[in-house]
Amino acid sequence: MNKLLIVGTVAFDAIETPFGKTDKILGGAGTYIGLSAAFFNLQSAIVSVVGDDFPQEYLDLLTSRNIDISGLEVVKGGKTFFWSGRYHNDLNSRDTLDTQLNVLADFQPKVPENYKNADVVMLGNLHPLVQSGVLDQLISKPKLIVLDTMNFWMDCALPELLEVIKRVDVITINDEEARQLSGEYSLVKAAAKIQKMGPQYVVIKKGEHGALLFHNEEVFFAPALPLEEVFDPTGAGDTFAGGFTGYITQSKNVSFENMKNAIIYGSNLASFSVEKFGTERMVDLDKKEVVARLKRFKSLTQFDIEL
Repeated sequence: MNKLLIVGTVAFDAIETPFGKTDKILGGAGTYIGLSAAFFNLQSAIVSVVGDDFPQEYLDLLTSRNIDISGLEVVKGGKTFFWSGRYHNDLNSRDTLDTQLNVLADFQPKVPENYKNADVVMLGNLHPLVQSGVLDQLISKPKLIVLDTMNFWMDCALPELLEVIKRVDVITINDEEARQLSGEYSLVKAAAKIQKMGPQYVVIKKGEHGALLFHNEEVFFAPALPLEEVFDPTGAGDTFAGGFTGYITQSKNVSFENMKNAIIYGSNLASFSVEKFGTERMVDLDKKEVVARLKRFKSLTQFDIEL
């Protein structure tokens, strides 16, 4: 069984949308990626850090999904990373109300020994030096290294970000971030410029408008499934990343053609994530629902045309 190493925050979130608000709930990029990847036949581990205020029930949830948490450091007397945000009416933009780094401020990642030869590595959105620190601990080259980042690191740690980008195979960012990183407005030109920075593959997420996959001159587009209700987009991109890397890890195939399927699997799982607040929908989700919605994706994108 192939191994997926996940690096990302395990955190508390407090979220406000036009449809309601939450107190502190389970969140973090590593959490969403792990819960999403758990739908595939693989071994996974999360490298992250929490304080001793992090409930045992949340740790039990991760282990119940066969996620190895030996790389999840619990800092005695420490407080877990906390983020609070308020989404605007269109849910495409948000305001950060509070960010408390807490134990994340001094985080030094420690990769479990049995994952230093992971087949696939998913570097969730963290400081580029933390992402590089994980790659430095690997004892063999993974089949695929995927990196997620955001405009915050482009603003405050661009040199470090560019260094880690050189070392990865796939980068996943949204359209705004792709434009900022490349300096190009056209996403086609942006992807071409980013590929020259190192990654062979560029995934540009466009929220409710789907996702684009670029590789050399090839382009693939996956639509987002039209949904009746969207409650909370927090973690949708991380859920997408978990589905994408989970499928790649399970299938043991890193070709462009197989990545097309991975994009669909990632988009499919992300479409569930937004239906409830936080991780609630991913926790309740079962495989029958996943398969049924995959069939909807297939019917959405298939057509016959005379050429």
